[in-house]
Amino acid sequence: MQTQQPPLIKPGPQPASDPAHGAAIIFLHGLDDDAMGWENIATQFHDGNKLPYMQWVFPNAPHNMDARQNAWYTPSSLNPPPAGRPELAPDEDEEGLIKSVKYVESLIDDLTSRGIPPNRIVLGGFSQGCALALLTELTSSYAGKLAGIVGLMGYLPLPETIQKLRTEAGLPHVVGHVPMFLGRGESDRLVPRSKWTEGLNKLKELGVNDGAMEIKEYEGLAHALSPAVLQDLSKWLERVVPKLED
Repeated sequence: MQTQQPPLIKPGPQPASDPAHGAAIIFLHGLDDDAMGWENIATQFHDGNKLPYMQWVFPNAPHNMDARQNAWYTPSSLNPPPAGRPELAPDEDEEGLIKSVKYVESLIDDLTSRGIPPNRIVLGGFSQGCALALLTELTSSYAGKLAGIVGLMGYLPLPETIQKLRTEAGLPHVVGHVPMFLGRGESDRLVPRSKWTEGLNKLKELGVNDGAMEIKEYEGLAHALSPAVLQDLSKWLERVVPKLED
């Protein structure tokens, strides 16, 4: 049986008096991590008076019995199959991914029930969390409704299945304008650059507007964040969920 802790919530120091004028970001951690490992990001933003009206929500992935660690889905190898042998590509945990998408939907439901509209909610993540954030944006009931997506040091899962999932969900064939901030460390050895590039190409193939994607690669950065990443993220967030007057 999977066990899962509730999300860690960090309210902004200057919340809007009207929730509809506030903002929230749900940020999903990576494999073998938890919410506590990421709350410092909110602290840095708040201490620097960056988006003080924005609430941060850090969910916890359940303990995955197959992986024997916290995971949004059972991980598979990210290495590409041998040339000319696509059938040797490892299967991804579609069931686990879809289950986690439903969980993220429930978190968004909770925020909207508190008065924060979807277009004031950003969904983001790191590594596995990035993969889940992208899949949620592309296939869930909130597809095309959120303020934007943050994908850091990750990749796009189920690239050959997404269009089928969109069709089953009654979503348009073309994704359209979805603001995205996508960042990768040039020295990342955990997520191969080929996997990152495959995801970018698939997003374009699905019809994500080129002008909606802010794509950053950081020289010398491995599978981690840096002050430069957080600075760029802050500027992007201020554009997609700007302060609204009460």
